[in-house]
Amino acid sequence: MRTVVVGEPPAPLAEWLQRRRALGQDLFDEVWEGDYHVAPAPHRRHGDVDDQLATLLRPIARNRGLWPSGPANIGEPDDYRVPDRVYFHEREPAAFESTAAVVVEIVSPADETYDKLDFYARRGVEEVLVVDPETASVAWYRHQGDMMERVSGSRVLGLSEDDVVAAVDWPS
Repeated sequence: MRTVVVGEPPAPLAEWLQRRRALGQDLFDEVWEGDYHVAPAPHRRHGDVDDQLATLLRPIARNRGLWPSGPANIGEPDDYRVPDRVYFHEREPAAFESTAAVVVEIVSPADETYDKLDFYARRGVEEVLVVDPETASVAWYRHQGDMMERVSGSRVLGLSEDDVVAAVDWPS
């Protein structure tokens, strides 16, 4: 389902968005070229897989000089995406990061994960790891020219798709 509000949101909608912010429910909300995208909290299996990926990828990333992060704003205030996990070349945090070495997107039913690939390419993100708990599968994408190209593994982290699939205890 998609809802688009053209122009300023009506007062009840603006109040609802403010209430979401106050309660911390907007962690995964994004702005796509000025359009606000409300994202619900993910399924618990999403969190299970995210926790396993954090444990797996953190030491590898640190050994390669990268700084791990949970969700972060990639882009600028009027156009940003919020991946589930991010690995940066620099440690200096900012509210809005211009790019990243690797972003991890964990697929949720009916989400916009694959729609974000072009954005990440435009932002110069080196690699995107897409993880799908529903199918127990992963896909690596590498920045190539002006697009993200599907590849079988990560140059940045030195892992293959098979490495990641085998390391995750996939929830049912």
